[in-house]
Amino acid sequence: MEENKENFNNNVEVNDVIETQNIISLNRFIFLSVASFGLYEIWWIYKAWRFYQQKEQVDIMPAARAIFSIFYLHSLFEKIIEFAKEKGYEKNYSSTTLFVGFIVGNLLTKLPDPFWLVSIGSFVFLIPPFQALNFAKQNSKDLIVIEQTSFSSRQIALIIVGIIFWGLVLLGMTMEDVSQ
Repeated sequence: MEENKENFNNNVEVNDVIETQNIISLNRFIFLSVASFGLYEIWWIYKAWRFYQQKEQVDIMPAARAIFSIFYLHSLFEKIIEFAKEKGYEKNYSSTTLFVGFIVGNLLTKLPDPFWLVSIGSFVFLIPPFQALNFAKQNSKDLIVIEQTSFSSRQIALIIVGIIFWGLVLLGMTMEDVSQ
């Protein structure tokens, strides 16, 4: 059911400490971020930290770093751009600007209806690191990289739950406030 493209060189020694890296396209990342009200962004941050945990063989907790990303996201952005530059990435970004933008974007959830919906766009500040990390993984000869060409079963489940929540949110925003 799921088609994937593998990207690795058979003549190079593969790092067996690092699990196979599944990457998705930018369009899928954006779709999953919007469909999940930003939950997919936390998953991506977790997977990025998990990658660095395995790559650097350090004792960190990727889940905690994803959940408490306000403390760790800037350093993740720095690690990503450094790794991408090592692999020939020519673009650049400001980790500080992206970090501040992401935090402010998420704080916009405190706005009243329907203005809080702009906070869904906070994924925009993850796009440069997302692209840089994908580039670096694809250009690492010691990694097995699989580019997903279809949604996984977990992603499909997330989309279904997201559609239900989006329906409820839109329904709730169109209903009259009867408590007055």
